[in-house]
Formats: sequence, C-alpha cells, structure tokens
Amino acid sequence: MSPPPSRSPHGAGAPITLALLIGTGVGLAFRQPTIGFLGGLAVAVLIGVLLWRRDA
Repeated sequence: MSPPPSRSPHGAGAPITLALLIGTGVGLAFRQPTIGFLGGLAVAVLIGVLLWRRDA
C-alpha cells in the first residue's frame, strides 16, 4: 500500500474553461474569434500543465 498524498490534487477544469471563453471573447471584440480561441487554448494548456506539475 502506498502512503496517502501529502496534498490533495487540484482540478484544472474551471481555469481551462475560463481561459477558452475569455480568449474567444477577446477574439470576438477584435473580430477574430478563431485566433482568440487559439490564444485562449494556449493559455489553457499552460494553466493545465502548471497545475499538473504543481500536483506532481
């Protein structure tokens, strides 16, 4: 049996979703929703990786 983790893991779903929505909203403001979505996706991946590394 392995010992219990010292910290509980954190979920990344809400920050990822918010990054996608905010990116799309900014893209819409500049009439470039696809570019905004892709920018939000890049930020979302970064957030997900940082949270994953922090929990590891």
